Amino acid sequence: MRTPAERPIGAIAWALVDLVTPAECPGCGNPVMIAGGTSAWCDSCSADLRRRWYAAPRRSEPSPSPPGLPQVVAAGDYAGALRHAIVSYKDAGNARLRPELAGHLAGALGRLARPPGVVLVPMPSAARADRARGGAPVAALVARAADLLPEPIPVLRSLRISRPVADQAGLDRRARAQNVGGAYAVFRRVAPQLALRPVLLADDVLTTGATLAEGARAVRAVGGRVLGAAVVAATHRRAVFDWSTVAVRATVEERRRSAKR
Repeated sequence: MRTPAERPIGAIAWALVDLVTPAECPGCGNPVMIAGGTSAWCDSCSADLRRRWYAAPRRSEPSPSPPGLPQVVAAGDYAGALRHAIVSYKDAGNARLRPELAGHLAGALGRLARPPGVVLVPMPSAARADRARGGAPVAALVARAADLLPEPIPVLRSLRISRPVADQAGLDRRARAQNVGGAYAVFRRVAPQLALRPVLLADDVLTTGATLAEGARAVRAVGGRVLGAAVVAATHRRAVFDWSTVAVRATVEERRRSAKR
């Protein structure tokens, strides 16, 4: 049986499927009982999911850490049922998983300093990826998490991908770094709103840190003060890698953009 994460259907289609077929566990795809529009897990995957969430959100840092990566707080371990849940939500349109994922992302955000005037910036996906998904699931997840904080903070979709990039999934550390180095920029109309303002970044997963480091670089380039980042889950990778070539590329890309202004 194909799991929900293997079926590229949108959130609306999921609701229709529920009307005519039994619900499936987001982890293993086995039939489960569902009620109230919430996601249901089989006993085995439910137990595994509970193990993947940290007792409390905690700081997570890849090794080696890319230059410019802000402090990152994660809510869980990107493995097992939690990995399946994120993939099912993000790539298969399983919107039933948003409340649980957003709740834990809000917990991670709660561990970061949130001074007056702070704004939350979600990491962008490639436009073609969002079109294939029928929306922007990461931005929707971040918005939901921001609303769950005791004192909600504004979400500002500030970042764009300024040149073609490949899907990060499946790329190794070196390829990920080279793929996004110098690739992000802040929308011109939004840049004045970030200047000298405290900023938090948010994403679904921390792997090598390349994406968040690049997002932080782009925000800092317009004067924003990046205080940290929050993610739903983090991987635990350890490898030897020289980030210097990636930093050089990012600098070159920024100079090219400045020359065009």
